[in-house]
Amino acid sequence: MKERFIENNIEYILSEDGMYYPNLQLPEDNDIRPIGLYGALRKTYLREHHPVLYMNLLLSDTLTKHLADTNESAHERMDLIVKQMAKQQGVNEQLKSYDWLKWLQVMNNIQASAREIILSEIVYA
Repeated sequence: MKERFIENNIEYILSEDGMYYPNLQLPEDNDIRPIGLYGALRKTYLREHHPVLYMNLLLSDTLTKHLADTNESAHERMDLIVKQMAKQQGVNEQLKSYDWLKWLQVMNNIQASAREIILSEIVYA
């Protein structure tokens, strides 16, 4: 019996039990990036509301990259929105040193608003 053979562009290897098994290997992916919160939310959204797109990304081995890209762009956009809204509302270090509780309240409101914008524009789009 042959130890190896190729059929349909798949290499088969003879094992110790006398059966041929396909020699399948996962592609090496050196680009390991975390998917984070927004990537996980995007994954759930795609799985529940766009299952065809989810399966296409999963089967083409681009789902993790898509989720990591989504997470990164969401964080970049979040930083930008928070800075813009803080500038528009006059929130600065002077307010922080004068009335830190007021500064904290305003910044929490800004971050909550920015989070809602991120979810609607990036995650659930």
